[in-house]
Amino acid sequence: MITRTDELDVIETTVQKTYRWIRELDEELHGVGRKEAYQVLRGFLHTVRDRLIVDEAAQLAAQLPMLIRGIYYEGWDPSEAPQKMKADEFVATFFERAAMDVDQDPLPALQAAARVMRRHVTPGETSDVFGSLPHDIRELFT
Repeated sequence: MITRTDELDVIETTVQKTYRWIRELDEELHGVGRKEAYQVLRGFLHTVRDRLIVDEAAQLAAQLPMLIRGIYYEGWDPSEAPQKMKADEFVATFFERAAMDVDQDPLPALQAAARVMRRHVTPGETSDVFGSLPHDIRELFT
């Protein structure tokens, strides 16, 4: 039987895991701050999610911490998936969703978010996610 304390522990754990992802992304981006790191993470997750087929998007979501999974699914319309994009459209979509400044290069932030995800999602799933993307988009993450 699960006690009330256990239920609250689940919430505390997901908050801690979410802050860990944001802190790691902040470090990858050389100290941009939690707000910007959060925006980059959110923009990355939404852009990747929208390019994946529904089954792959759901498989990735299953490996995300509960709070990050909520961020990932925020505003998603699976009837519009996958959204076809070439690499330049993918980067432009990420740039807009991450609310980056006009003078910022989005590629380092995109790659940093991918590295953070790779650290927290199983190698098999990250391979499936990135492997399901078109070659020109996959090259962005190398």
